Amino acid sequence: MLPFPTFVSLDRSSTIALYLQISNGLVNAISSGLLTPGARLPGTRELAKLLDVHRKTIIAAYDELYAQSWIEVEPKKGARVAQNLPGLKARSWNKEPKTGYEGKMAVSFYSSPHKVQFPVSPVIAPDLVINEGLPDTRLAPLDLLFREYRSRQKSASSNKMVQGQATGSLFLRESLVPYLAETRGLHVDSSNIMITQGAQMSIYLAANLLLKTGDKVIVAEPSYFLANAVFAQAGAQILRVPVDGQGMDIQAVEQLCAKNKIRMLYVIPHHHHPTTVTLSPERRMHLLELAARYNFAIVEDDYDYDFHYTSAPYLPLASSKHEGRIIYIGSFSKTLSANVRIGFMIAPSGFIEEAGDRRRLIDLRSDQLLGDALAVLINNGDIGRYLKKTNKTYLERRDHCCNLLDRHLKDLVEYQKPDGGMAIWVKFKDSLLLRDVALRAAIKGLQISDGELYNTHKISYNSLRIGFASLTPAEMEKAILILKEASR
Repeated sequence: MLPFPTFVSLDRSSTIALYLQISNGLVNAISSGLLTPGARLPGTRELAKLLDVHRKTIIAAYDELYAQSWIEVEPKKGARVAQNLPGLKARSWNKEPKTGYEGKMAVSFYSSPHKVQFPVSPVIAPDLVINEGLPDTRLAPLDLLFREYRSRQKSASSNKMVQGQATGSLFLRESLVPYLAETRGLHVDSSNIMITQGAQMSIYLAANLLLKTGDKVIVAEPSYFLANAVFAQAGAQILRVPVDGQGMDIQAVEQLCAKNKIRMLYVIPHHHHPTTVTLSPERRMHLLELAARYNFAIVEDDYDYDFHYTSAPYLPLASSKHEGRIIYIGSFSKTLSANVRIGFMIAPSGFIEEAGDRRRLIDLRSDQLLGDALAVLINNGDIGRYLKKTNKTYLERRDHCCNLLDRHLKDLVEYQKPDGGMAIWVKFKDSLLLRDVALRAAIKGLQISDGELYNTHKISYNSLRIGFASLTPAEMEKAILILKEASR
């Protein structure tokens, strides 16, 4: 049934009779298209109950509508909206009622000048997708995770389910303390950790607390485009430094620091996004020295630390002595599944407390039960066993993808085999425009990035990230063969 009580707003203190208020409300509903010609109206007893008025009031309202030709009354069948409406006979009626949202916003609103324009694939449901570096959800222990989730859901009280902290599950934060010490050399306590809805929320909160209009931020060129968009939205001035085979050019950072008051530097030292290179030990030490000398904050985005193949990964910058200058960001969304929105941010406790206050303004709390369930998997070793097994699988998939690129696209692309991560940065030769390749591939059922997200007003890289982790060897071979056809 249509929500008739919402069509009629009764003011019982008004001098206008209730039956007239009801008839006027129904006329407005008919005129706006919410009630269309032929629509059946509730019986007088039913509508009286819905509006909490006497039945005689509804009878009087229907009599008024009938007298004005707004409704038709059939014996034993009740009332309907008239087919021929008074004063509206020339109007063309739509079958769908008007909602008020068909046109533009009547009141002006503020539109961001820093929008990220994601490319839209011409194929709605492609057969294959080469993403930019996501895990294979089929390998993740999601059945174990959600088994724990359901178990805790059954045993949790309603109060516990809604009383989570803005900084996230305490159980998960306490579980991360020994886990991060063992795996990343980070010696913190639970007050230094905030659970977020992924690395992107962590970046946003960090920028929200650190930046104001006019502040200067150093990023790599190229860099993670959504982080750049966050900094620009905060009003920061973005200064860019090159990236080479050893990561961000720290000598260029020093030159900028000598001429500018730097507020923050954003760095991805492991498997830089998008180029996948790792920041060398010498540059790491140089960067820490510059941060101390010029007193700027470092936001260290370590989104896929867990996947490294040639040797043990370098420990994070945050594991070194830094006097509280580093905000460290990690994510289980990259470890398990993009749909498992759990990230974490590590910083001094005062910063974490303030971040929790900011978070409450847009998101009261993270999923308490999901955080608790993940903590169980960390504590019982399921996550560790999964990572050990998955690193072996992803290493095999990386090598398989590189072999396919060498076999089928050797004369068309250049790349460096990454030491870790879940993607390969592939540059197409200049005469072969990636956006054209992406379009032809889409027509053949393969969705790939057209590379435009990484281009700036100064540089076009004609490159994309080929995510190898989420595709089986057979799926990757099929995808590369389509890419080969689309590149000819």
